[in-house]
Amino acid sequence: MPDSKISNMAPLDGITVLSFEHAIAAPLCTRQLAELGARVIKIERRGAGDFARYYDERVKGQSSHFIWTNRSKLSLTLDIKHEQSYLILERLLNQTDVLVQNLAPSAMRKIGLDYESLQANHEKLIVCNISGYGPGGPYQHKKAYDLLVQAEAGFLSVTGTEEHMVKAGISVADTAAGMHAFSAILAAIIQRGKTGKGSRIDISMLEAMVEWMGFPLYYAYDGAPPPPRRAADHASIYPYGVFETGDQKVILIGLQNEREWEAFCKFVLAKPNLIKDSRFSTNALRSENRNALKGIIQALFSTQTSDQISAKLDEAQIAFANVNDMKSVWNHPQLEALNRFVATPTPEGIVSSLKPPTNNSEYEPTLSGIPAVGEHTKKILKELQFSNTEIEEFVANKVV
Repeated sequence: MPDSKISNMAPLDGITVLSFEHAIAAPLCTRQLAELGARVIKIERRGAGDFARYYDERVKGQSSHFIWTNRSKLSLTLDIKHEQSYLILERLLNQTDVLVQNLAPSAMRKIGLDYESLQANHEKLIVCNISGYGPGGPYQHKKAYDLLVQAEAGFLSVTGTEEHMVKAGISVADTAAGMHAFSAILAAIIQRGKTGKGSRIDISMLEAMVEWMGFPLYYAYDGAPPPPRRAADHASIYPYGVFETGDQKVILIGLQNEREWEAFCKFVLAKPNLIKDSRFSTNALRSENRNALKGIIQALFSTQTSDQISAKLDEAQIAFANVNDMKSVWNHPQLEALNRFVATPTPEGIVSSLKPPTNNSEYEPTLSGIPAVGEHTKKILKELQFSNTEIEEFVANKVV
């Protein structure tokens, strides 16, 4: 049950966000803002809407990507290239606090919706531009998709096995950009509260992804060799990786220090003689001789079930995790215990989705459904004081 002391006054209540968005990065950013209480108006193309709606049909015939990133928003269809669109945009901008966009780099400037064009009449407006490679430099006009940026940022070079590099199983570059944009917008709102002025934010997928590459970048500082690709094992700490059990399950164990190594040898492996073995007496040596050590550990794990091994690891206070598939995550006992799943309306019926992970004792997240294309168009136009006749003309003229 929610805490009775919760005020339900979300921190971004009263903030309006206008987003010209598609795909993942900007929609993920604005979903976070919406769930902190902002009123997010998602501008979509007439008819088809955001092309991410059609990436797949896995969630009641709807796109898994779109369901993930577009909860709690309002959808307004608008042809921003139509000569009459300015009539609507002008009224929208007069009540907008934050404009977010991840269209082609020059698209907003061509239609006068870039920060410099808007600043004179909307000095409190915060504009956040999300792009692949940033507003300048030799890469500014290059197309940037998630996997391309993973490659440019060096992520592929350190991920996978010795023989094969492997991409991330999620849109990690898009996610990095979206979350950095989210935090930058929150900071800009705070800054505006101090100065009374808006600002321009530029977030590139490349810069966000390279920021997340901090460990391998600094590991390879000043020309030093980069961390080797170790599949699911840690590149420099061992044993820290996956092992199969006798009942064909996979457990990932992680040892961080010498105390844990001693406990692991005594209580899990029952081989205390390994503690001072010259091949394994330090982490550097264990990592260097990981193939030999992996053989010893795997030989023992193969004779026992995952439950038996888990019990020993718990007793020895060794960190470990089950290598879950998606079905297991949907049924994760910890997520169920924390009541993380909520029923969410979509155009094709109710689906289960996850609450935001940012729990706060003073408010509940602002959650609503996934919008259909243009679901809120007429409602928003009426709120902007357009008459029924004017709205009908917009529809007839294919403005909305």
